[in-house]
Amino acid sequence: MSSVTQSATMSLVDAFERAATATAATVERVARTSDQIAAAVARVAPAGPLAVAVPLDLPADLFDACRRLPGAFDARSRKAMDDCVVGITDAFAGVAHSGSICVCIDHDHAGFVSLLSRFHIAVLPAENIVQRPGDLFRLDRLNGDGLRRNFVFITGPSATADMGPLVRGVHGPHRLHIIVV
Repeated sequence: MSSVTQSATMSLVDAFERAATATAATVERVARTSDQIAAAVARVAPAGPLAVAVPLDLPADLFDACRRLPGAFDARSRKAMDDCVVGITDAFAGVAHSGSICVCIDHDHAGFVSLLSRFHIAVLPAENIVQRPGDLFRLDRLNGDGLRRNFVFITGPSATADMGPLVRGVHGPHRLHIIVV
């Protein structure tokens, strides 16, 4: 990566982090290794069943150390997913403007893992952060993956104020932690 490209990527990561934390998500940057990702998960994850989805864009072995954490499981039964406290997925992209992440929902139960757990942890490649949502749908960005995938935008923890004061975790995870690698 050239120094200009690396500088532009870091600028987007900084903007992404500011926007994501403004939505009540937490963000952490770690080296792209299986042990560093698992250590980051261990620092923030509460005890309990931990579902680990197979990543789509990152090498699968980056999640190997997460699969060895206490409570980690691969079963995809309804009962297992109902009891899931923490769900770990990759995010194929991030949007710097809003602090949103994009999670494919039709790959290895990543949709269930990201939406049914009480605490969602997403691993986001720094180079896949774009400036604006429209950048996801350009053929010249992310190899055009944004045009070919079924995905959800996730902007902070689930929240609603429909019935009065803001309540988190009504329709999805109470907490969102994003690990930028």
